Amino acid sequence: PPLEPLRRRTTAVMSAVSTACLGWKLSAPAPLRRRAGSVRAVSRVQVAARADAVIIDGKAIAETVREEVRVKVAAMKEATGGKVPGLAVVLVGARKDSETYVRSKKKACGEAGIESFGTDLPEDATEDEVLAVVAAYNADPAVHGILVQLPMPPHIDEERVLGAIDYEKDVDGFHPLNIGRLSQRGREPLFTPCTPRGCIELLERSGVAIAGKEAVVVGRSNVVGTPAALLLQRRDATVTIVHSRTPNSEEIVRRADIVIAACGKAEMVKGSWIKPGAAVIDVGINAKDDPSKKRGYRLVGDVDFDECVKVAGHITPVPGGVGPMTIAILLQNTLEGAARTFGYEL
Repeated sequence: PPLEPLRRRTTAVMSAVSTACLGWKLSAPAPLRRRAGSVRAVSRVQVAARADAVIIDGKAIAETVREEVRVKVAAMKEATGGKVPGLAVVLVGARKDSETYVRSKKKACGEAGIESFGTDLPEDATEDEVLAVVAAYNADPAVHGILVQLPMPPHIDEERVLGAIDYEKDVDGFHPLNIGRLSQRGREPLFTPCTPRGCIELLERSGVAIAGKEAVVVGRSNVVGTPAALLLQRRDATVTIVHSRTPNSEEIVRRADIVIAACGKAEMVKGSWIKPGAAVIDVGINAKDDPSKKRGYRLVGDVDFDECVKVAGHITPVPGGVGPMTIAILLQNTLEGAARTFGYEL
């Protein structure tokens, strides 16, 4: 009968649907099977050949920033009749790590053509003595940036000292007016904290897109975590902060396209926490026992590098990642402060 071919086709279709519903595997036509096999074979090759994450060379990027600053300082000096930026560093006490860091800042200033000022006070200096030094630098027109090296001795109120720095010379970006402006849309801080700004520079100069991405900051300190989250938000990322009271940290971090780890806990962020292809910025620096090293320890970050490098798309090492950027951005902030004072356009 004329309807017989239609019935046969209908029966075949219904049989196929029933087989699929039962979970049975249908055989594709031979040409399709060959194409699918080829695709699967290519996929296996691609996965097997996938390289580890791109290592973000913070040292090289910092050198680039410092050279940019040096060139701009030289141009400013020529255009303004010899005027150059000035950075003052106040050190209280004799901590070896702080002394080393201050020496590094002074050396970097010299290489960039920035004039360096410094005051070293003894461990038992009074708070009023520290405030007097800050006030003198506030009033000095040759100084465009003031940095008080932290931590200070426990008898000194750090918040009071930092608050006494003129916010127009607050190159560390910690003054309440600068942090307040950073947190508000439509407002611009005069300075942004150096390490968080360095993190953003590393991402942007490595070609990592931020706008529209999901970002997670591990840690909520005033120095790194909170300002880093604000900077990511300003660049249109969707930002979550994970901290010590977050019950499902691993689950939240695993969603992130961008991770900034600044929790101060050695190798806390494991490879299983990282979304494949994510960009990972490791701010942490921790000493980990290692008998094979001459010093008896080695430096590690807040991220388990050996695990995460196999999953991430981009990652910073420790050392050689975020660390070098802090001084580079300090120089950049000082240059920008001087340019505002001189009315000079960078």
